Amino acid sequence: MEILFSNPGEAADWNDSKRLDQMHSKQRAKLIRRRLDDLRAAPNLHVMRDLPGRCHELKGNRKHQLSLDLDGPYRLLFKPAHDPLPVKEDGGMDWKRVTAITVLGVENTHE
Repeated sequence: MEILFSNPGEAADWNDSKRLDQMHSKQRAKLIRRRLDDLRAAPNLHVMRDLPGRCHELKGNRKHQLSLDLDGPYRLLFKPAHDPLPVKEDGGMDWKRVTAITVLGVENTHE
């Protein structure tokens, strides 16, 4: 899958292990790298349903965003990088047709 970043200037930080370690705890940085590697290797978002990280859609003001579990309450947030959003007949997101994402950041979504 293609991975884009909401702030293209930060792409180097996301792809640099040492920089991630400086920005986050070592445990969280390791999980971020693992989740990004899984996303890169996946041909589409549907594959992520079967991998660790509990990939799931968010609701409310985060509709059309997804998250992957990191450590504690922290999540890697992203959204499909498609316009228009691929949808199924029932109106839900078509995970099989999502082949590119935009990383939004790491947040505690429970605050």
